[in-house]
Amino acid sequence: MHYYRYSNAEVSCWYKYLLFSYNIVFWGVLSDLTKVTGLHGLDPVVLVLVVGIVMFTLGFAGCVGALRENICLLKFFCGAIVFIFLLELAVAVLAFLFQDWVRDRVKEFFENNIKSYRDDIDLQNLIDSLQKINHCCGAQGPDDWDFNIYFNCSSESKSREKCGVPFSCCIPDPAQKVVNTQCGYDVRKKSKSQWDDQIFVKGCILALEAWLPRNIYIVAGVFIAISLLQIFGIFLARTLISDIEAVKAGNAF
Repeated sequence: MHYYRYSNAEVSCWYKYLLFSYNIVFWGVLSDLTKVTGLHGLDPVVLVLVVGIVMFTLGFAGCVGALRENICLLKFFCGAIVFIFLLELAVAVLAFLFQDWVRDRVKEFFENNIKSYRDDIDLQNLIDSLQKINHCCGAQGPDDWDFNIYFNCSSESKSREKCGVPFSCCIPDPAQKVVNTQCGYDVRKKSKSQWDDQIFVKGCILALEAWLPRNIYIVAGVFIAISLLQIFGIFLARTLISDIEAVKAGNAF
């Protein structure tokens, strides 16, 4: 007569499919980062490649690991999320400690993207939105648009936008229901004392620096929410790994 020993341990379907759903959400969040990879402050090809590899690797490890109950893939997924979490903390601490260096990099990044303003429609829309929302123009001021060949004031330029600024720099007229995309033409040919009536003169870096203290609780809330999401993913992965190991240990008897 043979006796069979049944283990009470079993893999929780709740954690299994919750982790799978978590990966779908996490994958979607990462895919939104590809919108940023169009920025020309950094090499877009490298950024697209890196984000694509991260998306595929984490999505594959998390989804397949959960559905196939593969401990190696789940441990890799968990370790990757922990690494990303620690990397975010390190970046936040370093950004706080080296604020001047960060400010210089942001300035350089913004200026590089001003140069490529007309090269990418997504980048153009992003800069226009940033300037309109923050009532700013350029990185440190309207003259930063000299970095763009279309808005440069040099005599060699044949552009109609020469010595102007994008329409998003213009102070909106409440009486106008249709956006005047030519409102920034020739503005910088006038004396700077006349700029205040037509365009925003504050640079976007200063505007963002002024925005941050006023919205510190929102920024902190977003950071905490992202951190909790990552911690939740780590918890799900570790719990599922423990269930699988318990089942395997029970079946070994």
